[in-house]
Amino acid sequence: MNTTNKVAWFVFAFLAIGVSLYPLMYIYYAFDDVEVALRLSKSKELLTNVVWNTGFYGHISFGGLALLVGWVQFGKRFRNANLNRHRLIGRIYVVAAVVSGLCGIFIAFYATGGIVAQIGFLCLGIVWLYFTAMAYLAIKKGDVNKHQAFMIYSYAACFAAVTLRLWLPLLTIAFGSFLPAYRVVAWLCWVPNIFFAYFWVKRKGLSLG
Repeated sequence: MNTTNKVAWFVFAFLAIGVSLYPLMYIYYAFDDVEVALRLSKSKELLTNVVWNTGFYGHISFGGLALLVGWVQFGKRFRNANLNRHRLIGRIYVVAAVVSGLCGIFIAFYATGGIVAQIGFLCLGIVWLYFTAMAYLAIKKGDVNKHQAFMIYSYAACFAAVTLRLWLPLLTIAFGSFLPAYRVVAWLCWVPNIFFAYFWVKRKGLSLG
């Protein structure tokens, strides 16, 4: 691995780990009954809704777990050193992705920013679930090539949690307001990731067919 690849890998891992711990902030302040970050944009009625809160915390907690464990699977040396460990981490990722994805689809209907943001996050949840399910089904059939390709797409969707937090402050400055920035980031956080995954899959010679 050359220096450029090492730096890219370090940044990739650093961002994945850092953002995966982000839900701890919400959980910490929840015990003090203090609303922070995105929850500040929600109505009091929604913040006291048990079903919505279950979906919200389910999404960020399991999403954080998926983000935390998923990145290590892309290290070829780590992956090949212990296949049983790879399978265990993979199962954890799939369960976390499914729970977070389903919760994400539910809370997407209440997304700040109206219909544009709602559809953006809804599509993200569906895409994430689809690629994760296809990756799981592929490995159950013993198709390693297709499994790897679908997992690249799955983690690209999962990595939207990172790219959202990179884009949002820049867009807020550009638009001069949070709401229009959030409507754009609901799409920008994941669509370019999927295109990146497409070129990564092509470069590795993998196929979804």
